[in-house]
Amino acid sequence: MSPEVVDDRALAGELAAAAGRLLLEVRSGSGLAGKELGDAGDLRSNDFLLARLAADRPGDLVLSEESADDKRRLAASRVWIVDPLDGTREYRAPGHSDWAVHVALWSAGELIAGAVALPALEVTYVDDGIPIPVTAGLLPSPDDDRPRVVVSGSRPPVFSDAVAEAVGGVLTPLGSAGAKAMAVVRGEAAAYVHAGGQYEWDSAAPVAVARAHGLWCGRIDGSPLVYNNDDTYLPDLIICRPELVDTIVGVTRAHA
Repeated sequence: MSPEVVDDRALAGELAAAAGRLLLEVRSGSGLAGKELGDAGDLRSNDFLLARLAADRPGDLVLSEESADDKRRLAASRVWIVDPLDGTREYRAPGHSDWAVHVALWSAGELIAGAVALPALEVTYVDDGIPIPVTAGLLPSPDDDRPRVVVSGSRPPVFSDAVAEAVGGVLTPLGSAGAKAMAVVRGEAAAYVHAGGQYEWDSAAPVAVARAHGLWCGRIDGSPLVYNNDDTYLPDLIICRPELVDTIVGVTRAHA
């Protein structure tokens, strides 16, 4: 592995973790609540990430949820895809840990670095495949040993029940896309399925990390996830243990 890739991975992890700490400061010390808190967190985290990337990787382009889309990225060789605060609703809700910061790097058609910070749990996952001990759970302790399938609490796919039944599991709602993906990385869930609409920044970093940990990532019709497109809408996603791919895609493909 080249030193450049190692450096990019280290930078992704550093930036995600630092932005997460900044968000915790805003959450605890700003005196804001509700929409004002979410807006302030989005802005502060985005400003921080853009400034650091401009300083540390001045030749790269950035695609961020919170910034205007610079179409020069379509001809660029390296594009950072970031979500400064994934799970704004959960961030605004006291006591929630299911929100995240996403930092990923795309180059030559591939995601080559990625990091997902779960600031409320003080942990950052990087696409190095190295397990991180799980100290606090994203999900409540299970009532039984059935595999859990995490889904959006507000926009669960219409096929959610069918997927859970097919794998002999139970549906579990959770907040941000990053939190749901990391629940699978952490071994708390067997799969994450989504079809309620997303954009590239929602899944790029989680997918980079999940793949590095041996998980399968793709669309609900079984096709690959492709990033740095002109249209950034990437509405559906599966992240799951490899042995469940055929079963889950067999269910979801009919709804693709």
